[in-house]
Amino acid sequence: MLATMQKLGVMPSFSRPSVSNDNPFSESLFKTLKYCPQFPSQPFLSLESAREWVSTFVTWYNEEHLHSAISFTTPSSRHSGADEMILAKRDSVYQKARENKPLRWSTKTGNWEKIAVVRLNWLKDEGRSAREINIPTVS
Repeated sequence: MLATMQKLGVMPSFSRPSVSNDNPFSESLFKTLKYCPQFPSQPFLSLESAREWVSTFVTWYNEEHLHSAISFTTPSSRHSGADEMILAKRDSVYQKARENKPLRWSTKTGNWEKIAVVRLNWLKDEGRSAREINIPTVS
């Protein structure tokens, strides 16, 4: 296999996650794009139709898709500061549900506090992320 690759001029890559040339942000976005239900099964008919689809995807990704890393809110709500109200309301709903049906809850409700720092690629030996992003809150 290696000989064939070299013959064809293909440079083999032995990179692994969390190395200097790894980009977890783009990899995560690519996976979301590839597995979203609207991903086309056929090639785009034109450059314009591809651009149209990507524009629709970006809008969905930022305005509708709930991201687990930011407590199942959208990037748009995070950037506008609306996520704090969403999370407070969600917590209130869960607390009321627990009060109304205590037997259904064996433990506490989910933690719906705002996540201050979003991290990818945790470094086990340092207990922190290789890439930390501080997302400022909007006042």
